[in-house]
Amino acid sequence: MKLPAFNTPANLEIFDSYYARWKAAPDSVDASWRAFFEGFELAAGRSHGLDGSAEVDHHFAQSKVSSLIYAYRSIGHTQAHLDPLSPPPAPQPRLALEEFGLADSDLDTRFAAINYLDGGVHTLRSIVESLRETYCGVIGYEYMHMQDVEARRWVQHRIEPIRSRSSFQRDTQLRVLHKLYAAEMFERFLHTRYAGQKRFSLEGAETLIPMLDAIIDHCPTLDIREIVMGMAHRGRLNVLANTLGKSHDFIFEEFSENYIPNTVAGDGDVKYHLGYETKVKTTTGAEIEIRLAANPSHLEAVDAVVQGKARARQRIIGDLDRRRVLPLLIHGDAAFAGQGIVAETLNYSQLPGYRTGGTVHVIVNNQIGFTTSPDEARSSRYCTDIAKMIEAPIFHVNGDHPLEVALVAHIALEFRARFQRDVVIDMYCYRKHGHNETDEPMFTQPVLYQKIAKHPPTSQTFARRLLAEKIITEAEDKRAQEEHQTALEQALERVKKAEENPDRSARKFRESNAVFQPSFNFQPVDTSAGRDQLETVARGLTRIPRDFKINPKIKRLFESRWKAFQDGEPIDWGFAEALAFGTLLLDGTPVRLSGQDSERGTFSHRHSVLYDLETRARYVPLMHLAEQQERFCVYNSTLSEAGVLGFDFGYSLDYPKMLCIWEAQFGDFGNGAQVIIDQFIASSESKWQRVSGIVLLLPHGYEGQGPEHSSARLERFLQLCAEDNMQVCNVTTPAQIFHLLRRQMKREFRKPLVIMSPKSLLRHKAAVSPWSELTSGGFQEILDDPAAHTDAKRLVLCSGKVYYDLVEERTRRGATDTAIVRIEQLYPLHADLLRSVVARYRSVEKAIWCQEESQNMGAWSFIAPLVEQITGRRPLYVGREASASPAVGSLAIHKIELAQFLESTFTV
Repeated sequence: MKLPAFNTPANLEIFDSYYARWKAAPDSVDASWRAFFEGFELAAGRSHGLDGSAEVDHHFAQSKVSSLIYAYRSIGHTQAHLDPLSPPPAPQPRLALEEFGLADSDLDTRFAAINYLDGGVHTLRSIVESLRETYCGVIGYEYMHMQDVEARRWVQHRIEPIRSRSSFQRDTQLRVLHKLYAAEMFERFLHTRYAGQKRFSLEGAETLIPMLDAIIDHCPTLDIREIVMGMAHRGRLNVLANTLGKSHDFIFEEFSENYIPNTVAGDGDVKYHLGYETKVKTTTGAEIEIRLAANPSHLEAVDAVVQGKARARQRIIGDLDRRRVLPLLIHGDAAFAGQGIVAETLNYSQLPGYRTGGTVHVIVNNQIGFTTSPDEARSSRYCTDIAKMIEAPIFHVNGDHPLEVALVAHIALEFRARFQRDVVIDMYCYRKHGHNETDEPMFTQPVLYQKIAKHPPTSQTFARRLLAEKIITEAEDKRAQEEHQTALEQALERVKKAEENPDRSARKFRESNAVFQPSFNFQPVDTSAGRDQLETVARGLTRIPRDFKINPKIKRLFESRWKAFQDGEPIDWGFAEALAFGTLLLDGTPVRLSGQDSERGTFSHRHSVLYDLETRARYVPLMHLAEQQERFCVYNSTLSEAGVLGFDFGYSLDYPKMLCIWEAQFGDFGNGAQVIIDQFIASSESKWQRVSGIVLLLPHGYEGQGPEHSSARLERFLQLCAEDNMQVCNVTTPAQIFHLLRRQMKREFRKPLVIMSPKSLLRHKAAVSPWSELTSGGFQEILDDPAAHTDAKRLVLCSGKVYYDLVEERTRRGATDTAIVRIEQLYPLHADLLRSVVARYRSVEKAIWCQEESQNMGAWSFIAPLVEQITGRRPLYVGREASASPAVGSLAIHKIELAQFLESTFTV
């Protein structure tokens, strides 16, 4: 139970009543109250000659001391000296003795320390001194917001006995000093040798390097074997050099004006965005594998990617209890408070499909964001307050005190290991230069930067501390500095000599984490499935345990699907998709499907998870196909796009053997994930040589339901297409989706796949496929018209759902002179196949591109010049006129527009 604060009249009445009950019958109150009152009696019994009234007064004073302890635990951090650029804060009035009805005259009175320290009796003076040392030093602890009593007590028991004092041995203290010198001299060296070049310096926050070292070195004691890291550009080069061990030679080479990155299939990226993978040996001799994710200047976007990568690594190494792989994220203060994806990622940290056993978050708190000060950057006291939404403990620490920073790093890592929850370290520091090295911060922050100019480096103050405590000698200190300086000079000299050698092929791809794969090609892939395999899947998909009470509507659906298999009846979209998943599972390919309402499917076509009508017991048919099959995972995600898509993209990077799918509830929900799409999915192979086979299912189609949810913004994806970077498809038959999903895992290369998935076609009577199309062949990028004559006069090219409207209109008109050809894969466009299909129709007088989207949307702007280039003829446009909104808001107007452009298709 939680004891109340007693410094209110109401609570004192409660105290009196409980005390009276305890005096009459000790067992009438619970154990916490019994211990509390026993402490009172103990303290009162040791008082000097107290009469009855004095004893009562002492008991009231005892309750006030308990309130004082509670207050220090709750708000002691507000009196901690966190800012290295400012003196200690003024005393917190709410922690004054008078606030609790106590006075200086009580300081030598002895009180029972209930639930504090060893629970013994102490003078008020010693209690206050220990509280101040623990909670008001250079570390500020925020943990009382956590509802988990066990977690709160764990923090208390970890920090209160040591009073926030580190007990590191001499070798550890020397290691911290060396790491500080390495970080500071690296930045100073770059600043003098490569003046004016952007590097996003860590100067002012160099204590990050010994902090990371402390985390990594502590990992083996907690059985952590791998770390997946993510960070933005601030200090990234320093982390690469002094934490991950990337050679100074190669970093200096990247600064050369003549440096040309050796990319395989793209344009590369600036040096402070690149990823890296390595193994770091700890002081115990154990090796920790570290993966630093590549990240563009979209700051916190990498948070979600790191979570997905970590989850993938956990699955790969069998870390199903999620303890051996640690996600470690390094944030800026302004970004952590300001970027929405931070909240999205925190929110799913404990959800079944997305948890990774807790993340250690490190805030490099420069107390500024570009030119924006904290009072303009957030509405909360701390930049970390967003983490309170998941009740993560938050440890604020002064970056000018590296041993205390290392101590906090150990405590945070131990908390994560114990509770498998996120934990935040907020390291207060500063940014010595502007946002980048060409920026002038004095324009907007003159007072702050005058302070910074006068502030000594952390290594200098720390070295003085070690010298004063006789941990090191001046000779050792000087030698440490010289070693780092010499190493930097020698590396630069080697780079200069290497630049004189024109043959640089020996260094090609050196220190790269690039993934190389064959180029995209249209080589046909057999994605058919045998009759026996399809039967196994169909039977498993429709077989329900006897004691499972299934929804009657779903039961009828499953019965109709099994009948369709037995009788050879055509199959619909949902069945074909499930068969694709099932056959892949039998082939040894795991499948992960994630998104809002993905279990059932937004349009009730999937039903991949069944729930018992009475018990809500869960049953997943795709997990019960055969004894030897791979795992199928499907998760209803949070109502998040950027965070969840980033997670699934990260998963796909590190687990390429899995079919990894993100499904938007509606296609336009992809708008909310545009940063992930633009900066990662479309360009990661070009920028970082990082390969992903993620699939995006984006429901798309105009059914007269208004501007929202009609369009998945096909045009945006096509604008992003170049250099065979991804595939964009708008398929029309169940057989095509079956083969397309299977093809994604059967080819020798991986490319992201964007599918304009259907809505109304899920139940369209004509949108079905015979079983024969599943047992033979493969995906067809272009579908020729099976009903057209080669002497057709009118050729209509289209993509997606509009095909069925066109066929229906052609039938109504009896327009036998019109051929309708579907482009199922818009990019990469299979030019040779399209050319051969179009060549069949030698009598064509008019070629038309027809789409249901507005003229300034859809595929028109992208496809028209390509068709002209391939066929020598620019098609005429038929479709809706250009518009600002994706669709009209009236069903009646929608039908009028549809009738008009269908009319034009056959009469223009």
